[in-house]
Amino acid sequence: MHQRALLATVGLAVAATLATATQAGASGSVLTTGSSSGPSVAVGDVLTASLVSGTKARIATTQGGTSGITCSSSGFSATVTGNPAAPGTATETLTAHTLSTCTTNITGATGVQSITVNNLPYNTAVTSGGSLSVTAGSAGPIQTTLKINTILGPITCVYRATGLTAAPSNTDNSLTFTDQLFTKASGPGTCPANGYFSAKYGPVVDTTQGGAAVFVN
Repeated sequence: MHQRALLATVGLAVAATLATATQAGASGSVLTTGSSSGPSVAVGDVLTASLVSGTKARIATTQGGTSGITCSSSGFSATVTGNPAAPGTATETLTAHTLSTCTTNITGATGVQSITVNNLPYNTAVTSGGSLSVTAGSAGPIQTTLKINTILGPITCVYRATGLTAAPSNTDNSLTFTDQLFTKASGPGTCPANGYFSAKYGPVVDTTQGGAAVFVN
């Protein structure tokens, strides 16, 4: 009788251990979907996001300034390349980043023809605790080409950044860039010397998993 009771106790303990391990394996990754304790985002999944409703992307000529370019449409797409257990660092490849429907109030400028993000894909890393970094890939530096109409005719301004950082939030599954510095690499003197990029994207969703919201753990 005592032996049966002991075996039953051991069996329950093993079952509890396995259940705990299974739960940790299902919800213990840096990136999960649905909730912080939801399923892990799989390697190869595609994550996307557009601007948070009611917000705009902005490239200011000075940090925190009001002069620059404002875009009402912007979005990105990234493919997950690594998603280890938390705490840790998940990795992604940023394959697309667009900015459109843009206006400008830069002195002498009359409109924005286009903004093109060059040298994709970029590398991204998301760490537990809420930090995302973007670094250049093998195609070249982080670079953006702006084609702007001015009172003297169209100009092309090329800007580069050594790296970008953003803050993820699980409150609304958003990703916020604030005053990320780009410096002019080429263009006439009418191109501003710097550009400070700010935008809030969300919700970030896993399109491979039916558009489930992505959480960072």
